[in-house]
Amino acid sequence: MSLLPRRSDRDIAVIDVGSNSVRLVLFRLEGRALWPIFNEKVSAGLGRGMSRTGHLSEEGVETATRALKRFAALLDARKVKERYAVATAAVRAATDGQAFVDRVREESGIAIRVISGEEEARLSALGVLAGIPDADGVAGDLGGSSVELTPVSGGRTADGISLPLGPLALPDGLDTDRKTMKSFVDEGLDESIAMLREQGKTLYAVGGAWRALAHLAMETLDHPLRVLHQYELNQKDAAKIADFAASTSSASMSGVHGVSGKRAEQLAYAGLLLKRLMKLGKFKRVVFSAYGLREGVVFDHLSKQVQAEDALIAGAEALASPAAPAPEFGRALGQWLEPVFTQTAETLGDRGPLVRSASCRLADLGARFHPDHKANLSRELVLYAPFAGVAHAERAYIALAIHHRYSGKKPPADMRVFDALLSEEQRASAIALGLGMRLGAALSGRSEELLSRFSLTVENGTLRLETPARERELVIERAASRFDQFAEAVARKPDITEIG
Repeated sequence: MSLLPRRSDRDIAVIDVGSNSVRLVLFRLEGRALWPIFNEKVSAGLGRGMSRTGHLSEEGVETATRALKRFAALLDARKVKERYAVATAAVRAATDGQAFVDRVREESGIAIRVISGEEEARLSALGVLAGIPDADGVAGDLGGSSVELTPVSGGRTADGISLPLGPLALPDGLDTDRKTMKSFVDEGLDESIAMLREQGKTLYAVGGAWRALAHLAMETLDHPLRVLHQYELNQKDAAKIADFAASTSSASMSGVHGVSGKRAEQLAYAGLLLKRLMKLGKFKRVVFSAYGLREGVVFDHLSKQVQAEDALIAGAEALASPAAPAPEFGRALGQWLEPVFTQTAETLGDRGPLVRSASCRLADLGARFHPDHKANLSRELVLYAPFAGVAHAERAYIALAIHHRYSGKKPPADMRVFDALLSEEQRASAIALGLGMRLGAALSGRSEELLSRFSLTVENGTLRLETPARERELVIERAASRFDQFAEAVARKPDITEIG
């Protein structure tokens, strides 16, 4: 029996001292998978008024210091030893930035590393790659005082730039005049446009203001899956949302899920910056990333071996591991079923084998749920779980497959997400995969060793289940019935053959 490699589970805390907010995120690292298990933000506003005074906001300093003392107490109570604290644009630019850092160290014991704009750009882009490993384009991180732009491709980051184009960097009076804001943005981007146009067609958007804009877009455009990570807009829809944000009151936008009152005040500018960046940089689409600077800080401290693991596979294994009675079974199940799908029309492109492999690793996700609710709970968990490396259509495919793994041929009561994100062929493929998982579980009792005694082959329009003659009794009526359903789903004639 093969065993899954031991994971290097550990807890890592990242404290991000930004221009708008001070945030603590505690990550549980399970192999390559990053799970945020505690997340607390305090809107300190350190960078408020800096464009005029050159100093950190006095009120912001007091608020941030209190928050950091609390964060230190929380981490001490939880006995988290691995901690990384970084400060970005406001602290590095303020004349009293070092004094703030010294005070925080004295009062809380937290040693803040003030990172350069180039390092901030690198870490933000590394976070994008942690969440979207095949990202190819430019990672853009919009903070309170700056925006970082970094080329990403082939799993690597190139040299990035930091521009003073955050909403808090706007000179007084510009935040209400759209024409003047546009001139401010275009002038700030002018020297960077040539570089941006050479980096591909996709902008990967990071940062609280752009995340809030994504939530506004999902609400306005009625996107069926309210998951921010890897939500994407084409250039036309991005411009539409930017214009909508500019013409809508902050009070109205703050009623949208995911848009706080303070973020709503920045959406007009965030939308304008996104619109101009996409137009001038000739980006065809924007993909929003829930992974950014904080995840990049964690990823930067992982071994090259762990970094190289597939994010989707790692996430699926980590999600399933608390429930799976035999964690190695899902991996074996994927290998057992894959030959059937390689001989049928591929509906997911080059990533089809990977997505199916991840799906099968989730085959025991509902093991601890009540039988009446396994399908619904497992499906919803897959749809909304915070794992990485999966586009929205792929997430819908996996969720639909897991639903049918537990429900058989019965579809979900609400098909809206699946109808909107998947083609008819993709839905049929997901159903077939779910029925295949259902067959494998019934045939083997979710045992990798028993499953290996059987094989599936496709030949001349027939799906053949080969079973050792001495173990024909393992193919009980329920397993035979599920084999018939699976064969029908892949449009093949079922045949059970005894061998040996």
